[in-house]
Amino acid sequence: QVHLVESGGGLVQAGGSLRLSCAASGRTFSPYRMGWFRQAPGKEREQVARITWSSGNTGYADSVKGRFTISRDNAKNMVFLQMNSLKPEDTAVYYCAARETVGGWYEYWGQGTQVTVSS
Repeated sequence: QVHLVESGGGLVQAGGSLRLSCAASGRTFSPYRMGWFRQAPGKEREQVARITWSSGNTGYADSVKGRFTISRDNAKNMVFLQMNSLKPEDTAVYYCAARETVGGWYEYWGQGTQVTVSS
C-alpha cells in the first residue's frame, strides 16, 4: 500500500505563490505517473498537472499553464507543485495522486490540502 501526504497549502493573496509538497511512503514506490488534482466547492475534480516518474515529462491544464510547475524528487519519493501568480479561481482542495500503470488511472490519493487565494 502507498500512502500519500500533501502539505504546503494555506491562504495567499492574489498574485502570490505557494509550493505544495507530496510525500509518498509505504512499500517500494515506483509509480508510472504522479498528478496534482484540485476540487473547488460545487465543481468536479480536475487534473492540473502530471509528471511521468521515470522521464520527468510533464503536462498541465490550460488554466494553470505558465503559472504552475510540477517537479519530483525520485530519491525522496516526493512530488511538488510550485504555484505562482495565483488567482482567486485557483482556490480549491489540492490532491496528490499516484498511478502505477500506463493503462490505468490513479490508484492512490492523498487527503488533500486547502489552498485559498484572496482577491
